Amino acid sequence: MVKTLLKFARDEVLLPLVKRPRRLQVAALCLRNGDGGREVLLITSRGTGRWILPKGWPEKGTDAAGTALREAWEEAGVKRATTHPSPVGQYTSEKHNDGGLVLPCDVLVFRVDVHEMTRDYPERGQRKLVWVAPGDAADMVAEHGLKTILRAHKPA
Repeated sequence: MVKTLLKFARDEVLLPLVKRPRRLQVAALCLRNGDGGREVLLITSRGTGRWILPKGWPEKGTDAAGTALREAWEEAGVKRATTHPSPVGQYTSEKHNDGGLVLPCDVLVFRVDVHEMTRDYPERGQRKLVWVAPGDAADMVAEHGLKTILRAHKPA
């Protein structure tokens, strides 16, 4: 009886308090045709400086693809682009908030074909950005699922 109560307390009370549910973020897989072929836009995160895609939290009143495009503008200066309405993939990530809390996230990735960039955007100077071949981008990012998505966008 005591074992059953302890198991119940652990599984039904304690674990739900400690284990955080996954949150949803959306990311922009920004692509362009460069001199050497297809290129992917990577930016650095503000906290750790890791290479990532522009991404953020969904916004009420905006669909996920539209939110991905907004993040690409705010974080990297994508001014004019064509956004595809269906995600090209999904991966898992961990978001570290300002208090140090780790939030597990599912990230939906939307393809954004970039036509024009601007040098004047909200997070200018807070991040580095680079255009690289999809295979090189896959080698630069940390998340396994994102590596897979990037490698799938290598030119044939």
